[in-house]
Amino acid sequence: MYKRTSLSPEQALQKARHYCGYQERSHSDVQDKLYSFGLRKKDVEAALATLIEENYLNEERFATQFAGGHFRLKEWGKVKIRHELRQRQVSEYCIKKALTVIDEEDYEQTLSRLATKKWEILEAESNAFARKRKLQDYLLQKGYESDKVSAAVRTVAGG
Repeated sequence: MYKRTSLSPEQALQKARHYCGYQERSHSDVQDKLYSFGLRKKDVEAALATLIEENYLNEERFATQFAGGHFRLKEWGKVKIRHELRQRQVSEYCIKKALTVIDEEDYEQTLSRLATKKWEILEAESNAFARKRKLQDYLLQKGYESDKVSAAVRTVAGG
């Protein structure tokens, strides 16, 4: 059986620096990691404070990179990005700020492109209502706002 050994607060802090240096992390991700090293609450709070002071941990920077990256790479909509950031306990201020990095024109173009591509994939669906419903469900699942999804479905489905 594998037995986990706990690290000293200094060893854990060093590992956390490396963890944060590799890519941006949310406060809750780092907090969970520190607890996984066997630290107590007081030591976790001290380590988090040190990481923030040393600028290894910055919630606003994390949120901005997360929003931009998930929009560009995974083509997520703002609803899904907001939800995921809330899951990671990012403040509402940082979430709002992060969503402003997404260019509105790029956002609309991405939604339009996704809608057109999915509409073509759903070509085999003979029932027009079912085809529209599947397109709508897909775009909502990607995290786009329902009013924008409805407009995109009307545009590609012609009515």
